[in-house]
Amino acid sequence: MKTSNEARSEEVDAVLDDFFSLAKRRANAVSQRYGDLWEVLERNSVGGKRFRPRLVIAAYEALGGEDREACARVGAAFELLHTALIVHDDVIDRDFSRRGIPNVSGSYRDEATTAGISTPQAEHRGMSAAVIAGDLALSGASRLLLGLTCDEVCKSRLLDILDEAIFASAGGELLDVELSLAPEVPTVAEVLDMERAKTAVYSFEAPLMAGAVLAGADAAVVDSLEEFGREVGIAYQIVDDLLGVFGDEEATGKTTLGDLREGKRTVLVAYAAATDDWFAIRPFIGKSDLTVAEAEHVRARLVSCGARDLAERLIDEHASRGLAVLGRPEIPDDLRQVLTPIVETVLARVR
Repeated sequence: MKTSNEARSEEVDAVLDDFFSLAKRRANAVSQRYGDLWEVLERNSVGGKRFRPRLVIAAYEALGGEDREACARVGAAFELLHTALIVHDDVIDRDFSRRGIPNVSGSYRDEATTAGISTPQAEHRGMSAAVIAGDLALSGASRLLLGLTCDEVCKSRLLDILDEAIFASAGGELLDVELSLAPEVPTVAEVLDMERAKTAVYSFEAPLMAGAVLAGADAAVVDSLEEFGREVGIAYQIVDDLLGVFGDEEATGKTTLGDLREGKRTVLVAYAAATDDWFAIRPFIGKSDLTVAEAEHVRARLVSCGARDLAERLIDEHASRGLAVLGRPEIPDDLRQVLTPIVETVLARVR
């Protein structure tokens, strides 16, 4: 027997299936190559945890919403937004795979390489296709919201929330690029601002707010959910920073060398750069051929200089602030009970 979460996920999947079916029919009427691009984009939108739709649904149902079709449509819009942003993020990072399989750019690059096209041209083809695919997913997210049958005031507010999520994420992505290329290491505050804009807004704040708006919640509830999403989203990103260096690779499925080799500007690196240990750490940050032994050296220094302790303290602080928001009188008990486990899940990832 299906759980409620499984049933709701299937409803979101059904909306996405309909969306891609229509898009592919329209695209194939233009050309088969265009239809092929939509096929690749669809493949890159399946298999995820549907985390953002689940937040939409959690807020909506806990606040008394009953229109499951409308809720699934809003959830699907935020899943398409997520697809768009990761497709574009892979272009920026020049990555050709995700979760161990070719992404949009990798699929088009590999096809070109197999056909005998030179590597630079094949990579250009892949990146170009990914830019177009990401743009289409962004447009699709708005299209799904425009097709809602709710009243115009509600629809306008939902479009505003989606627009702000896109706007903030673009700004955060730009900050990430700029901070990674700057000769000086950013401060911890700058890293947190970047991570909030790049990920927390669209992954936590916006889906929760959208679910509340669709349910007809008061402004005070919507504002509190925005604040809750911000605090939990920041905590989540710091957890990612920590796991990227100190995590269990078998548990996370992610190498603990990647962030160090990339020279990723994380809370750990930002804090360490302001300590005396930085001189022993700096030569290895961004070292593309970093060895396992060198990574262990960096980890030891990140512990001794207090960077790991700081990250863990920030996680607890932001998680506690999120829980404090849930304790406000305007938050109904049903909503509090649904959202409290989200904080616990974030904390459990590093405990």
